[in-house]
Amino acid sequence: MADLIAFPTISSDSNLEMIEWLGSQLSDLGARTEIFHDESGHKANLFATIGPDTDGGIVLSGHSDVVPVAEQDWTSDPFEMVERDGALFGRGACDMKGFIACAMAMAPVFAARDLKRPVHFAFTYDEEVGCIGGQALVSDLKTRGIAPGIAIIGEPTGMQIIEGHKGCCEYTTHFHGLEGHGSAPDRGVNAAEYAVRYVTRLMELREEMKTRAPRGSRFDPPWTTMNIGGIHGGVAHNVIAGRAEVEWEFRPVTSEDMSYMKEEIAAYVSDTLLPAMRAVDPRADIQTETIGEVAGLEPMAANAARDLVAELTGANGVDVVPFATEAGLFQEMGMDVVVCGPGSIDQAHKADEYVTLDQMSRCLDMLEGLARRLS
Repeated sequence: MADLIAFPTISSDSNLEMIEWLGSQLSDLGARTEIFHDESGHKANLFATIGPDTDGGIVLSGHSDVVPVAEQDWTSDPFEMVERDGALFGRGACDMKGFIACAMAMAPVFAARDLKRPVHFAFTYDEEVGCIGGQALVSDLKTRGIAPGIAIIGEPTGMQIIEGHKGCCEYTTHFHGLEGHGSAPDRGVNAAEYAVRYVTRLMELREEMKTRAPRGSRFDPPWTTMNIGGIHGGVAHNVIAGRAEVEWEFRPVTSEDMSYMKEEIAAYVSDTLLPAMRAVDPRADIQTETIGEVAGLEPMAANAARDLVAELTGANGVDVVPFATEAGLFQEMGMDVVVCGPGSIDQAHKADEYVTLDQMSRCLDMLEGLARRLS
C-alpha cells in the first residue's frame, strides 16, 4: 500500500511508473503480463494472468489514477502512507489503491496454487476522467479474443456487494458564434446566449427524466439525473460573445434513457439552434466533445459474480449505488460483474483519504477464499 500511494498517479499525469512496477512484480511471479499504452505513450493499462490459459477466468479490476490534491487541507503528505488509529491514510487509499494492494498482496498466493481457472489483474488509467482506460482495455481484450467469465471491481463499497449502478456520460459542448459590438446584437451570433438556450433545454430534459424512472427502481434518486458542471464564454460586457462552452453530464438509469437524452439534445441543436445561428452567419457551429460515456451496471437475475462474492464474504444482501465505475464496460463484454472493495466512498476524493485496516483484512479474506475456491 505504501509503495502504491507513493506513485503520484493524478489523472492529469502519467501512470507509467506505477503500471511498470506492478507489471514487474507480477512477471516475477510468472504471470503473463501485457502493457497497453495510450496514443500519447504517457498512460497505460496492465492486464496480467496467473493460472491456465483458458476462458472463464476471474478479473480483479482497479484503476491506477487518483484525483488531485491541490487546495485540499491534508494533515500529512498525501503521497506518503501514514498509519494511525487503525487506518491507512494517503491519496488513493480507498479509491482505489487499497483494493489493488490487496490483489497484489494475494498474487503470490494465486501463483503458488494449481488454479482451475485463471485470475486476471486489470489495472487501468483515467477512470476518474471518464473511464477512458477501461474502454481501451475492453477493446484490446475483445481484439485478442480474451473472454473472462467474472469481474470483481474493487471500488470502495465497505465490502458490500453492489450489483448495479447508473451510467456516466460527460460532455463539453462548444458554441462558435460571430463576435460584434454589444450595441448591435442582431448583427452577431451570441455564443453565450445559445449556450444558455442549450442549458435550458437540458434542464427541461432533466425534469422529463423524472417521469421515466423505471418502476421499482432501487437507485437514489430513482431516475436519470443531469448536472451542469460549468458555463464559460465571452470576453467583455460590450462584446457579442463569439465563443462559449458548457460542461455537463448525465447519469442514465437505463440504456434507453442514455439514447433518449442524446437524441433529444442533438435534435434540438440541429432543428432549432443551428438554423437560427446560421441564418446570421453560415460559419456558426455547435460541437459536442465526448469526455466519457460509460454504461451503467445493470442488475441481473442470474449473476455468477454476485453468487461467488456472496459465498466468499458471507454477505446476505446486495445493493445498488448512484456513482459510476468501470463495471458496465466488463458487463458489456458478456461477463458477470459486481463491485466490491475495501473502504467507503464517503472518504474518496477528500483530504486525509483513508481505508481502515479492518476493511483491508476483509478484502484479503475474500481473495484468500477465492484462491482456495479456484485451487
